[in-house]
Amino acid sequence: MSGPRNPVLLGLTVAAAVAIAATGFVGEAPNRLVSGRPIALWDAVDGPTLACIAALGLALAAAAFLRQSRRLLGMTIVGAAGLLLLLLYGAGEAATSLAVGASPAARTSLGPAFWIASLCAALAIIDALQRLDARPLLRLMVALAAIGLIGVMAAHGLFDSLSIMREYAIRRASFAAEFGRHCALVFGALVPAVAIGVPLGLLAARRPRRRAGIFSALNLLQTIPSVAMFGLLIAPLSALAVSVPALGAIGVRGIGAAPAVVALVLYSLLPVVRNTETGIAAVDPAVIETAIGMGMTPRQIFWRIELPLGLPVFLAGLRIVMVQAIGLAVVAALVGAGGLGSFVFQGLGQYAIDLILLGALPTIFLALAADFAMRLLITLAARRRSP
Repeated sequence: MSGPRNPVLLGLTVAAAVAIAATGFVGEAPNRLVSGRPIALWDAVDGPTLACIAALGLALAAAAFLRQSRRLLGMTIVGAAGLLLLLLYGAGEAATSLAVGASPAARTSLGPAFWIASLCAALAIIDALQRLDARPLLRLMVALAAIGLIGVMAAHGLFDSLSIMREYAIRRASFAAEFGRHCALVFGALVPAVAIGVPLGLLAARRPRRRAGIFSALNLLQTIPSVAMFGLLIAPLSALAVSVPALGAIGVRGIGAAPAVVALVLYSLLPVVRNTETGIAAVDPAVIETAIGMGMTPRQIFWRIELPLGLPVFLAGLRIVMVQAIGLAVVAALVGAGGLGSFVFQGLGQYAIDLILLGALPTIFLALAADFAMRLLITLAARRRSP
């Protein structure tokens, strides 16, 4: 008997099946601070939903042994997406049924089986898209379709009884404010990082003797742990606010957004500088010589030749910076900068898992959205550069 044609898909379906068989699909607890008892998938959902989940799982496992044609890969995407939506539907239905007659303090949380099976379904979609070598537009359409269907389910109140949604309902106003603050921290650091990093990258590309010193300093910054970096900035920024009252008046102080933005800028410099230098250095010297022979000035060479040709490499560095900054901004809550990290640390202090997830999950989705958008821009820039 021949082996599987798609071992990745087979491995994902087996991992999902093992997780569903061995762990709880949802958890029922008397209050938000207790883990509660796990409830298996077959006890949490109704018969038709369970049958559909099992049928899709078996179909995906069988597809792993077939020739991976484009039609089959398309069907795999549809099947995995359907499985993901069914898991979400089953979790919402289970929470709704468990909430009937329960105490107002009772909570229904998502269990390990849900998270593992959902992750496997999402990875199966990504794997099929990669095997298809799907264009950015198709990837965007798949993502928007999934988000739209999940949004429809949420709009109809399917997830209202889940613990994480009840945490969100309690903090709806503060969540919107903290989410906006988180984005402001990221983009507030991104702009100065590009403004400082691009000139440093150009200097490293045009002055090779200074390259080693620039990257040595930036590599040293990367070795400092994020919590230590935020702490180290408290004293100098506090002293600066006292020495220059105008800076203190605009919010520069030892705690708050100022140390968070400064730390994020320092961490973001290395990817920006390195990819700028790499993108400039990758331009064919013959092209530069031709431009010089045509009488172009250094400024014209940069804007018309070096920047367009090196743009995909530069955007790759910007993608790293955005994803890194979104994650590091969570830690900024420790110095009073706010953001989604405030929910994470509140949850840690109260041992409330769903409150932690209220901060962690939007951060993950925001990072994934930024990564997807930047990959799309990189692909478009590379195709535009190609003859």
